[in-house]
Amino acid sequence: MSNSADGRSVTSKLAAILQTFSTGNVHSLSDIARSANLPVSTAHRLTAELAEWGFLERTDDKRYRVGMLVTHLGTRVWHEPNLQEHARRILDDLSSATQATVRLGVLEDLAVSYIEKRPDAHSAATSFETRTLPAHATAMGKALLAFAAPETVDAVIDNGLDQYTPFTIVAAPALRRALAIARMTRVATTRQELRLNTAAVAVPVVAGGGAVVAALELTIAGAGYQLHVIQSAVVVAARALSRELTAGQRRIRPDRLALLQRSPVVPLRTGLTAVPEAAGGPARRSAG
Repeated sequence: MSNSADGRSVTSKLAAILQTFSTGNVHSLSDIARSANLPVSTAHRLTAELAEWGFLERTDDKRYRVGMLVTHLGTRVWHEPNLQEHARRILDDLSSATQATVRLGVLEDLAVSYIEKRPDAHSAATSFETRTLPAHATAMGKALLAFAAPETVDAVIDNGLDQYTPFTIVAAPALRRALAIARMTRVATTRQELRLNTAAVAVPVVAGGGAVVAALELTIAGAGYQLHVIQSAVVVAARALSRELTAGQRRIRPDRLALLQRSPVVPLRTGLTAVPEAAGGPARRSAG
């Protein structure tokens, strides 16, 4: 690769940046630039490219850590792309096409853990965040609960249905009716149920055998009168992701099947549950 004005090749600069993470720590952009002996502008450009390719990941506080791709390259374990990796391109494409926020969620501890792609972000997150959203007040949560075991739905209701806006479903019979519709149509919606002036539509994602392993959600501003316009885009994207997951399982040898199944369907455990931003916070709780 050609050398720059300072005599260093791009390859040597990339290698110097990656060597910064040899101890596995999280580093700020200024730390990386200092360690790699690069101008901050150069370090910013190259770390952004490394993050795009999955060699690095950007944290919520705008620092960097080793990405999943480096982790996988550094192990001798056979690897099939997991749910997050399959979903990254789908989320990027759907958000770019609709200029809306797209999320992929999985049920965890009666809430929804998710990865997200915003239209103003460079790329989708590559791991499920430590933040969660309430299952009963989100479209992706309803899509997941619609196909969850009855015991899971009962547990969500028994845990209390917090009210985030005047439109949040807080009665057990109403939630069960909404889940029955979502199960029949394979589409779930929310209209100002989590935040005012925000609506969303979600579609379940299935893997081999038809098991629902996640839900793909698209969020728009407004009261939700135009959800039918974007619904088809979410359906197509969810079906594409489902086909990729199913095809990936068919490619694996039987002795590797358990490895793949563990990775997509079990999200990272979280100990934190963020309270969604809403005027006034939860207004009341109801066990049905």
